[in-house]
Amino acid sequence: MENTTIKQKIGITTLGCKVNQYESAALVEKLCAKKYILVPFNSHADIYIINTCTVTSSADFQSRQLIRRAKKNNPQAKIIVTGCFAQISPEKIKKIDETIIIVGNEQKDMIPEFIEDSTLIGRDVTEYYGSCSKIFHYMPLGKFTNHTRAFLKIQDGCDSYCSYCIIPYARGEKRSLFPPMALTAIDRFIKNDYREIVFTGIHLGAYGQDLIPSTNLEQLLKDVINIDSSTRFRLSSIEPIEITDNLLNLFAKNAGLCPHLHIPLQSGDDKILRLMRRNYDTSFYRNLINKITAAVEDVAIGIDVMVGFPGEGTNEFNNTVRFLESLPVAYMHIFPYSERPNTAAANIHPKINVKTKKERALFLKKINELKRMQFARRFLGKELFVLVENTKDKKTRLLKGVSQNYLPVLLENCDQSFVNKIVAVRVQKLEEGKLYGKIVS
Repeated sequence: MENTTIKQKIGITTLGCKVNQYESAALVEKLCAKKYILVPFNSHADIYIINTCTVTSSADFQSRQLIRRAKKNNPQAKIIVTGCFAQISPEKIKKIDETIIIVGNEQKDMIPEFIEDSTLIGRDVTEYYGSCSKIFHYMPLGKFTNHTRAFLKIQDGCDSYCSYCIIPYARGEKRSLFPPMALTAIDRFIKNDYREIVFTGIHLGAYGQDLIPSTNLEQLLKDVINIDSSTRFRLSSIEPIEITDNLLNLFAKNAGLCPHLHIPLQSGDDKILRLMRRNYDTSFYRNLINKITAAVEDVAIGIDVMVGFPGEGTNEFNNTVRFLESLPVAYMHIFPYSERPNTAAANIHPKINVKTKKERALFLKKINELKRMQFARRFLGKELFVLVENTKDKKTRLLKGVSQNYLPVLLENCDQSFVNKIVAVRVQKLEEGKLYGKIVS
């Protein structure tokens, strides 16, 4: 590489899921190894990389906004757009500027090489954009910059084709990282002093099904839980039908597995679940949640709920409200349905207007706040194991931490020497929605 490119400044920004965050972190590591200088995205840079999301129309809008912001920051900069919006809608990006370099998800790991090829600008999009393969593309990563928790992408793609979801088109078929490579990646994170590793994927519960010989998430967890007693492991998200009794037994018996499961629900009405092409009903889901809470002590269960799906009338929404109120969950992610092109749900009627979707989302968010407070209150006076993070609460200036069951805790007798360590913390109080605790001596 010529000396003129060695000190080029690169600004990178990421939208969307933990998989995208992992891939961006891997790109940053590779670029830094090539002597590029990383600068904040909003500053003046020679090259901008935008790792986009397309899960909702809002994500599409944010992606376009970031492209225009990069152009405004430096009109002469090289702009590279990658991620799911780039994979699905390259023509919309080209309308903003023909010189933008568009890189599909499959070619994302080649971005450092593309940067070095100055002839890329203006070339046809199809040279860097194509359908996703059936092979897992591993992007090595040793350090997750500015994070005390490391994400590890072990799975990509999805074959479920829920009626509302565009991600299978953006990410391709399910595919998995070979277990030996996963173990090597974990070992690298542990050697770099990460005390929590979060397994992530587009369809995490499908891990290993595509491999020969096939394996599964349960087997991988068995392989990792005894690697290092000072490191704990967390799942980012898992589908309801993929939580087996054997998997629950693992969580119940191993302190190295964080008692925290994020289990997408989407709707509390059986008719809407069928229209969504979800492969369970509310009876199955309720029984599963009750089974989990009985099996895993102090478990935090998080759920996703979509409001305003086509056909969700007042009765269907009220069914969802009653169902959510009855579930012993720790928190909920609430979001309005966003129509995605070429999905089955785009042809389902009647549509729900924006005002109604906003009202329903606001109503469920109030239930969510109540659920969060009820769950947090259970741990007053109890001891939690908290990973101390290198961030401070804006109001109190106390260091923050995350417990094994995903509770944020503000630490009253904690200094920088505890950062990146898992410490025993006695929960003292719940004030203005925040838990406060002291490290147990």
